[in-house]
Amino acid sequence: MKITFLGTGTSQGIPVIACQCSVCRSDDLRDKRLRTSVLIETVNKSIVIDTGPDFRQQMLRADVQELDAVLYTHDHKDHIAGLDDVRAYNFINQKAVDLYLEERVIPAIKREFSYIFAEKKYPGIPQVNLHKIDNFVFEAAEQKIIPIRAFHYRLPVLGFRIGDFTYITDANYIPEEEKEKIIGSRYIVINALRKQKHVSHFTLSEAVKLINEFGPQRGFITHISHQMGLHEEVQKELPPNILLAYDELSFDTC
Repeated sequence: MKITFLGTGTSQGIPVIACQCSVCRSDDLRDKRLRTSVLIETVNKSIVIDTGPDFRQQMLRADVQELDAVLYTHDHKDHIAGLDDVRAYNFINQKAVDLYLEERVIPAIKREFSYIFAEKKYPGIPQVNLHKIDNFVFEAAEQKIIPIRAFHYRLPVLGFRIGDFTYITDANYIPEEEKEKIIGSRYIVINALRKQKHVSHFTLSEAVKLINEFGPQRGFITHISHQMGLHEEVQKELPPNILLAYDELSFDTC
């Protein structure tokens, strides 16, 4: 299974107008982050977790030719806004794309993309199949998916475990009983917005502590704001087994 970080950044803390800070002015491509998303490729299937505003650019950049399933962590705009661009895969693959999401996320998707679900559909709109999931194991794109309940302040969100790979973004709390689902993961991705305390995201130190709690072969930090600092400098502060993820970073889980 191949994992590719399509995006590792966030809308949080990113100025709308050009910023003059060292991160925004950096020439290091690892400091140039699109909104957080990840691609999981098996022998013959492709799964994406979240379709943010940069989804089209990310998929073109990664040269993804087929899309079989999208898993949604939650309904915030920076994680769903790019859904419209699955229509390209409808055309290329000649099939609808399967979306897996919690019941409470469905109204947000239908509200933001009402034309997709209209009774009288306009020609060429995205074709999707909605699959309601909860906190129980399900199958998508021929893979066993284990949902992991986490909390984004008070908002319930989902992380996912697929084989030896666990991915959790936009969270600052994971219940102890849910942590049991992560045990044994060789690769763990956790969000960390910045070093300073935040109301709804793990800090860098909190994410490192959580990764070390499970002792994976390799840990990764994602959902990074420019407030974190320069990639090269932050990486020096991390243990050898933990990487500050960056866009287009990829690795194999076997």
